[in-house]
Amino acid sequence: METTSAILLRRTRFSDTSLIVTWFTSGFGRVKTVVKGALRPKSRFAGTLDLFYECEIGFMRSSKSEIHTLRESVLRESREALRLDFPRVALGSYFVELIEHSTELEQPAPEIYDLLQRAFSHLEKCAATRRAMLHFEKELVRILGIEHPELSAIVSLGRAIHRIPSTRPALLASLP
Repeated sequence: METTSAILLRRTRFSDTSLIVTWFTSGFGRVKTVVKGALRPKSRFAGTLDLFYECEIGFMRSSKSEIHTLRESVLRESREALRLDFPRVALGSYFVELIEHSTELEQPAPEIYDLLQRAFSHLEKCAATRRAMLHFEKELVRILGIEHPELSAIVSLGRAIHRIPSTRPALLASLP
């Protein structure tokens, strides 16, 4: 079994009782897991699988698929304040989209994990701002090694990943 610290990026219903959960981990990069029985009332995963949660997870690798099986999840940080304010959730979701577009599955990226962890911790304590958004983009570009002195971070990202989240213009306009 593999164990690592992980931040929950996305939950998708897989069946009546199961979820596919995408994590960004400190040791393995972006990882997808199936969580069997997660939606049952007495699931052992109850209370540990919500957006932006930071957990210590254990998963069994699949030899046939890129989706592994989650065996355990221990909540370390719930980031409750982040999830109660819509602008913070919107900015956090934008960060998740950038990470999903700019990383490959199971490619370790500890610096990106640290960036995401710092960004979510900041959003938990502070309001969502344009400055936080631009800082995250700039740091991501630096970590990815695609920084260009004559281009903004978002232009560098657009050139490298060929896709910018469609929510960016509206989000940027709405942030102080």
